[in-house]
Amino acid sequence: MADWRISPTLALNDMVAQRQERGESIVHLGFGEVRLPAFEPLVDRLVAGASRNTYGPVAGSQAVRQAAAGYFTRRRIPTDAEQVVVGPGSKPLLLALNLVVPGDVIVPKPARNTYAPQAELAGKKVFRISIPARAGGVPDPAALQDTILAARALGRDPRIVILTLPDNPTGTVAPPELVREICALAEQEDLLIISDETYRDVLHDPRTPMLSPAEAAPRRTVVTTGLSKNLALGGWRIGVARFPDSLWGQRIRDGVISFASEVWSTLAGPMQQVAEYAFTEPQEVRQRLADSARLHGSVARALHRIMVDAGAVCRPPVGAFYVYPDFNPVREKLAARGVTDADTLSRHLVDEHGIVVLGGHLLGDDPTALRFKAATSMLYGDTVELQQQALAADDPAKLPHIREVLTRLSEAFTKLCG
Repeated sequence: MADWRISPTLALNDMVAQRQERGESIVHLGFGEVRLPAFEPLVDRLVAGASRNTYGPVAGSQAVRQAAAGYFTRRRIPTDAEQVVVGPGSKPLLLALNLVVPGDVIVPKPARNTYAPQAELAGKKVFRISIPARAGGVPDPAALQDTILAARALGRDPRIVILTLPDNPTGTVAPPELVREICALAEQEDLLIISDETYRDVLHDPRTPMLSPAEAAPRRTVVTTGLSKNLALGGWRIGVARFPDSLWGQRIRDGVISFASEVWSTLAGPMQQVAEYAFTEPQEVRQRLADSARLHGSVARALHRIMVDAGAVCRPPVGAFYVYPDFNPVREKLAARGVTDADTLSRHLVDEHGIVVLGGHLLGDDPTALRFKAATSMLYGDTVELQQQALAADDPAKLPHIREVLTRLSEAFTKLCG
């Protein structure tokens, strides 16, 4: 029987809930849920769509697919509605791709903890390739080519490479020249690129250069995205996949639709009503996206400073709401506290300081490394009023209720590494 395990992030969530029920004070940095109130115009669309109780097309209605096509087109990825499939979150769409497209899977190291288990559920072997020093979300190009050659020599068949732009877990964005290099390798080695662009609208500065692989390798790139992170709709489960305008892309899309017809049938009608409005991006939605990106960037940068001041090496975050510090520079100090790897570091933080993080070993990273993912997206306040203040502030990290949590974190990490 297969060794089935709950997702590490969801397991952490359960653990936090249990500790909080016992009265413990926890700072939860281990889960990338955006704790912000649902945007009222989105709620209005959800209510208006409540009467949409028929199944509808498996791929989604023409209207919602047209709206998503416009979303991609405005981001320099010309798209027709026939290239789009909507589903209940990006996770099911990613799993469908694993089941439809043959061959083994290459993922960056570290990477979102969904990629490898889904590939393994589909019977594939996963090759993890370390990220370059510049940014996460992509494997090191030289190591990618070496790994492909070595895998084929052993009789394996790597056919898919997953990229994340902006990256979960490092909060960075691979520069355009690096994306082009990876795309050139994919062309050379005949790989399908799956580009997870869930955080594209969470670039802290919209001027940050970002090149989608669908621009550099349009005939071999599938793009996935959703509304969980940019519009704080994680529980509503709305995802989108955009397929290449090619015969290969059409075959993959047809396979995903076939899978969807047997698993989720169609995205719920009310959610399609929400998605159609959101992907059309009226002015009020664009303003909400800008406010959210400003909030995420302000608090992520503040947490980055705390980690660096405590002695960690950490790439500066420019997108999403994550930091990925490496505490190897203070390894000897941590060893004196019984902290020797990612697991003991994450356990020490929660047991001694009430701080929950996601250890790098749960993201495919080297278990002996002193690295973890920390998410800031649940630090914006415990009430709707405080969360709205955070959204409206010019510098949210300076708000008293957020500063209080950041001060607690600063004191804890100073003590840990002192």
